[in-house]
Amino acid sequence: MIPNFFPNGDGLPVTTGVRFRGIQDTGPRHEKFTYWDQLFDIGTRGEMGWIGDYFKTWNWELGFRYSRNEGQDLSIGEVSQPGLRQALLDTDPRTAFNPFMGINGMNSGEARGAVYVTLHNSGEYELPIYYGTFNGDLFNLPAGPVSFAIGGEYDAPRFTRDRDALNNTFQSIGSVDGQSFKVNRDIWGVYEEVRVPFTSPTWNFPGFYSFEVDFAEREEWYSTNTSSVLPSGLFPAVPAAHKRYNAQKPKVSVRWQPMDPKYIGALTLRGSYSEGFHAPTLSEVTPASSQNFPVVSDAFSPQTEQQVEERILGNPATHPEVAYEWTYGAVYSPKWVKGLTLSADWWHIDMRDIVAALGADTIIQENAPTIPGASTVVGPGGTTVVRSAGDGSSVFGPVVLVIDPSANLSGAVFEGLDYEAIYILDSTIFGGGDWGRITTTVNGTWLSRAEFQVANDTKRVGIAGEFLPPAFALTSSLPWHRANFSIFYDGPADTWAQGLDVGAIVHWIGQYNDDNATLTGSPKLNMPITGGPGTSGGFFAPTTGTASQFPWRARKVSAWTTLDLLINYTFNLPPPAPAEVPGFAKDGGKNVRSGKDGKEKNVVPISTAEYGCNNWHWWLNNTTVTLGMQNVMDEDPPFVAGSFENGYDESIATIKGRFWYVGLKKRF
Repeated sequence: MIPNFFPNGDGLPVTTGVRFRGIQDTGPRHEKFTYWDQLFDIGTRGEMGWIGDYFKTWNWELGFRYSRNEGQDLSIGEVSQPGLRQALLDTDPRTAFNPFMGINGMNSGEARGAVYVTLHNSGEYELPIYYGTFNGDLFNLPAGPVSFAIGGEYDAPRFTRDRDALNNTFQSIGSVDGQSFKVNRDIWGVYEEVRVPFTSPTWNFPGFYSFEVDFAEREEWYSTNTSSVLPSGLFPAVPAAHKRYNAQKPKVSVRWQPMDPKYIGALTLRGSYSEGFHAPTLSEVTPASSQNFPVVSDAFSPQTEQQVEERILGNPATHPEVAYEWTYGAVYSPKWVKGLTLSADWWHIDMRDIVAALGADTIIQENAPTIPGASTVVGPGGTTVVRSAGDGSSVFGPVVLVIDPSANLSGAVFEGLDYEAIYILDSTIFGGGDWGRITTTVNGTWLSRAEFQVANDTKRVGIAGEFLPPAFALTSSLPWHRANFSIFYDGPADTWAQGLDVGAIVHWIGQYNDDNATLTGSPKLNMPITGGPGTSGGFFAPTTGTASQFPWRARKVSAWTTLDLLINYTFNLPPPAPAEVPGFAKDGGKNVRSGKDGKEKNVVPISTAEYGCNNWHWWLNNTTVTLGMQNVMDEDPPFVAGSFENGYDESIATIKGRFWYVGLKKRF
């Protein structure tokens, strides 16, 4: 902006199109993080049998836990917008900033000192927790005791972010800006649970060898306070706010064994229905905004840059998410295959009032421009797409800002199957000696259905088998199928090898779709490859209707398989032999001489010998040494085109490659 350019005093906006990277000026930008963590945990537990026989099965526990995490971020080599603006308009060659020197050019020290700065940001999060529980048996039924548990908890999380003045006013370049805030919450919660055995192995009838039901309920009361937020650009000042709400949800589960295991083996049928709730996180309720630069695809204007500015806002008006879940399945250990256990559980989760930010790409595609050139489109829940006039090469201007507030969205539905097979081969079944046992396990999850609905007046969008960008806050990526296979050997008991545990684990993630909605430029999320009716134009022709612009870019993310190896050895030393001590008899008694008759009498000692902490046996006993290696074959994660930042799916994969580690654990 050139100030006072026009006679009336208005300034002239100037867009130069110049891109400058100050490699010689300041070197690569870098950050220094420092963290201070504190944790204090204390508790006590006991039994209540001392009150009377009725309370002999009752137990209690009380505790307090306090954690505090502090962090400081020094962002070095960032650019001050006010400093750069002043240096660009400066007419003194000693202090003026010249962006036209090329990549090898270097500005003067005075100019660099005015433009490049170190930003100071810090934050604190603390969480005190008080809790107490009671549990025991209430009374006996023919099938067994009716047991209960009751407890309460008080949590008081506090979250503070202190931003640098330039970040707080969105006046830095190269750094992620955001506003300072303080937010805290008080949570009081209670839960109750009762287990009722209607039949059991000791009291049953045909078809109901064992049948028990659990009834549970949890209730929580929330009180949330958010600090005021200063105005910034498009955003007005927001006053401090206070909100209270509560949630109460039940759970019922059933466990049923139809017949005695002696007939066909142990068969257990199980099922549950529960209602859950999840309060918004503290960062989701503060109205302070935070800057982001996600990768987007704008099907309405080719002028839009690959990355645009996004402002993510919390919302004090959000309320807890709710969920309705039911599961049913079976566990079976066949009589004729000793050591084999099979299980499968089908689950269904219906989430409603989900608290999430939609993400810039979704907001752009769901809020089409209504007028040519510059426009501002406000969608449901305050989502906003701001477009500039652009250069006139297309009907609609490019996106320059997306406002993405947290909100209670409509909901999502997830369905799938969890399965597991475990086989324990005990060497003693062959009639010979004990040379250990081998445990083989296969478990996995198959995702049958995943659908997301932004609002009540929008269609559901299938997200099963999809890569989901990090900006999509609801969940990580959702492959259709993932599984693990492991085999472990445990040494024979009562030998030196009884502490040996050696195994291998194979992790497998099946293929799934890339971010095809972004890659193809589809304006319809429920049709991410082809889009809607129309003609795909590609690079050299106009795209008509709601068709995707580049349907041939759609791709799948390859499957990924990794191998881990692990070996543990736990030292289990035999107890030491009691040493003979002068004055003690061989039979463990102590010979003393009576003062009257002078005869020897034998007295049994009270203490027994054991290792002392000054003995190396004491330190070695119950010590576990671990040696392991992850990703033995050093497999790289599969390429993900939709992950602009790093080219792989960081939600379910890692780029650290082959990794070995050593562990040492001592149990006292």
